[in-house]
Amino acid sequence: MMLILNQKQIKNIIPLSKIKTIVDCVEKAFSDYGKGEKIQMPPKIYLYFKEYNGDLRIMPSFSSYLKMAGTKIVNVHPENFKRGLPTVMAVIVLNDAKNGLPLALLDGTYITGMRTGAAGAVAVKYLARKNARTLGVVGAGQQAIYQIAAITKVRKIKEIFVFDINKQTIQRLKQILNKEKIEIKNADIKEVARKDILVTTTPSRKPIIRKEWILPGVHINAIGADAPGKEEIDPQILKQAKVVVDDWAQASHSGEINVPLEKGIITQKDVYSSLGEIVCGKRLGRENDTEITIFDSTGLAIQDLYTANLVYRKAKRRKIGREINL
Repeated sequence: MMLILNQKQIKNIIPLSKIKTIVDCVEKAFSDYGKGEKIQMPPKIYLYFKEYNGDLRIMPSFSSYLKMAGTKIVNVHPENFKRGLPTVMAVIVLNDAKNGLPLALLDGTYITGMRTGAAGAVAVKYLARKNARTLGVVGAGQQAIYQIAAITKVRKIKEIFVFDINKQTIQRLKQILNKEKIEIKNADIKEVARKDILVTTTPSRKPIIRKEWILPGVHINAIGADAPGKEEIDPQILKQAKVVVDDWAQASHSGEINVPLEKGIITQKDVYSSLGEIVCGKRLGRENDTEITIFDSTGLAIQDLYTANLVYRKAKRRKIGREINL
């Protein structure tokens, strides 16, 4: 029997207020992946729909630790807001690795948001200063919700500043986070950039964060660049920072580093480590209070697998969802 879980059911199992559960889950995924064994995860496959300004991504992974495989199919269509649709939509299939049996089909849209926010929080835990108290976010879309909710679970953030060219988007963000008792303030992009932690979540194809805005000791989560040609950060910041990727193969192809690599501004030697290697103890994270650290997040299939597995196990215990016989 295959369990079907829709988005409403998954939100019931793990609401936004419980995102720390996903942070812990994703941290374990990074640790297992960083050990370099018992995990299979080829780089995501892209199908490009240039005439529609969108793409489709196929993301498979397997964990011997979980004895489970998972495959996510996810789209990114930046103009979907004009159609009344989410920019990102996804489904996830879980398979029993022992026999290949399909165990579950889950809505992956909410899981994608939660696990990406959780990855940002894991990066902050290991790379941001321990005394970081201010957070700046550029881009007030859907992912900003999850980044803010998750980061506030790993650092005692006192002030949160957000910039977006669309004021209605900021207002929507405020309304959602108010329900979580999280207050945010509007600010211009320069002010937002000059915080202890900076998160960028835009679809930009040219740098929007300037080198002269960045202060010593900042940690940056570069979330928006997730396809070839996208970039949000002045590449000169990368030259002076400790750059940490989620996965070299994906980041070099479609992450924040992809354009600077293509132009020869940086090389692979300028990338310090993967986040998984830091989480599992192979490499050091932040080493002092003045270094600039950057997490280049492209989103890993292993994050989806571990999160979907957690949701599946909880759903089975609570008898949530609908079982069908294929």
